[in-house]
Amino acid sequence: MQNFWNTISKYPIFVLGAILGVFLNAVKPLVPLFKNPVTAIALIGAFTAGFAFITFTLRGMLGLQ
Repeated sequence: MQNFWNTISKYPIFVLGAILGVFLNAVKPLVPLFKNPVTAIALIGAFTAGFAFITFTLRGMLGLQ
């Protein structure tokens, strides 16, 4: 039974590593764009607009005020 719990305890670390790997691979191509102020402002605006879109969509779908 100890071997079972030892194996199960490794899954959260694996999931966290997989999520971190996906996040780092998604952000890596965007890092050079932050060196130019114009593209940095555009990216920050796009992230803000995307976050607002998701927030308003979820509020509308869930009926939150």
